[in-house]
Amino acid sequence: CSIRTRQVLMQRDRRNRMAFTAKPEVLSPRMKRGKRAFDDENLDLLSHVLDDFIRIPGTSIRFGLDGIVGVVPGIGDLIGGIASCIIIIAAWVRGVSYGTLLRMAANVGIEVIVGSIPVVGDVFDIAWRANRRNYALLTSSLYEPRKYTIQSWIFLGILCAALLAIILLPMLLFAWLFGDMMHLLFGIDPRSLFRTF
Repeated sequence: CSIRTRQVLMQRDRRNRMAFTAKPEVLSPRMKRGKRAFDDENLDLLSHVLDDFIRIPGTSIRFGLDGIVGVVPGIGDLIGGIASCIIIIAAWVRGVSYGTLLRMAANVGIEVIVGSIPVVGDVFDIAWRANRRNYALLTSSLYEPRKYTIQSWIFLGILCAALLAIILLPMLLFAWLFGDMMHLLFGIDPRSLFRTF
């Protein structure tokens, strides 16, 4: 074996080693760090403190810090919603399906939006208990992922249909009232406005 052949082989060997070490390390998108912070015991305690930590004596009514903070107009429900996102992040880290994550986000969204209505929203916030719902979804979907994924997609489909109805019904009502007003005030048939020549 000549010196030139050895040099060529050594250069190839160096290139191969450099090519191997130059490849980036591919990490899983769901982190392994902080696993202890997102275990069942801590998340159960968090959902309990946020939703049903305090009981009104003589009744079965329970509420938590989320209900107390929600009394503050405007910012209270926003702070409660941010605290509720901890359980959603924990579910993502623990590998819950995306359908269930969307359902959990919808629970928090409903709580924040309806909770922002004065007085009625606070009562709804105490009754809805989004954090307890989300914790139950998290634990159930880890043990029976297929069942809860299907249920989550069905829930999201119904929620989207309800939101679409909430958007379309006022628009249809407005169009109907506008047409009647045009007919009463100006004697114009609203359907004639859309006829082509």
